[in-house]
Amino acid sequence: MGKTPTGKTPSGKNTSGRGQRELKVKVKSARGRKLSSTRWLQRQLNDPYVKRAKAEGYRGRAAFKIMELDDKYRFLVPGARIVDLGAAPGGWCQVAVKRCNVLGERGGKAVGTILGIDLQEMEPIAGCELHQLDFMEDDADLKVKEWLGGKADVVMSDMAAASSGHKQTDHLRIIALCEAAAYFAFDVLDEGGTFVAKVLAGGAEGELQKLLKQRFTKVANIKPPSSRADSSEKFVVATGFKGEADPEE
Repeated sequence: MGKTPTGKTPSGKNTSGRGQRELKVKVKSARGRKLSSTRWLQRQLNDPYVKRAKAEGYRGRAAFKIMELDDKYRFLVPGARIVDLGAAPGGWCQVAVKRCNVLGERGGKAVGTILGIDLQEMEPIAGCELHQLDFMEDDADLKVKEWLGGKADVVMSDMAAASSGHKQTDHLRIIALCEAAAYFAFDVLDEGGTFVAKVLAGGAEGELQKLLKQRFTKVANIKPPSSRADSSEKFVVATGFKGEADPEE
């Protein structure tokens, strides 16, 4: 097939090596906008997961992280009772609704219970029960078990503490948040349950790993493909909850 003078085939397809790369959107720095904000905006505009999330109707690129984790560990199953801590904006809940077949879209009876918990109010999600609640409140576990009608099969968390700009401080904050989520999970999980949470690599996660290994059969650490390469985030997936702790531990 012949080429047009511009180096493209008549169909408009670029045949040069440089042209085969996807064109990236460049964002000019605007007056009054920080350079970091400009870089963030440029990254968002060129992020394939951001584009895919918009195309598929998910509320954020984080939806693909829980998909990839579930593809490997299979904890979002029909009939499961799921608690999503720090659920806003709701991408993980959207994935859970589909994979647990809450709306019965894959045939059969609608099954599963998805509970989204967050400090802020969220836009409704079909098939998901959303509650404004601080999971660290003394009676939060009792409320959650009441809403579920029993104990949970999965507690998952994509929470991150507000950034201070200091790497080590941020690391300690998110580990503390993850530990709080883990203790909450101990209170609401049924035996054999699963705990999934985001952590930041940085050296202070050893105690968290030790804690989880005492309470779960298996503990794995994974960085899913959709997690940005320049991010220190990873996810811990703890499966096979052992139930009530031995008082002598």
